[in-house]
Amino acid sequence: MDFVTIAKFALIPLALASVAAVLFLGLHNMAKGGSPERSQKLMRWRVFLQFIAFVLVLGTIALMHQG
Repeated sequence: MDFVTIAKFALIPLALASVAAVLFLGLHNMAKGGSPERSQKLMRWRVFLQFIAFVLVLGTIALMHQG
């Protein structure tokens, strides 16, 4: 199994699910009037996870077009 296959079927869905989970945790924290510090921490995690997902998607696309 090559990296592109692993990325398409495991890594990218996992990265996107992680972003969604942290986003929903942040929304839940905001809706219940939770700690602003926790909201900031969750936002930082979300941005970091979005970066990871973005790099995985772009890397996978680049590898798919190489041949």
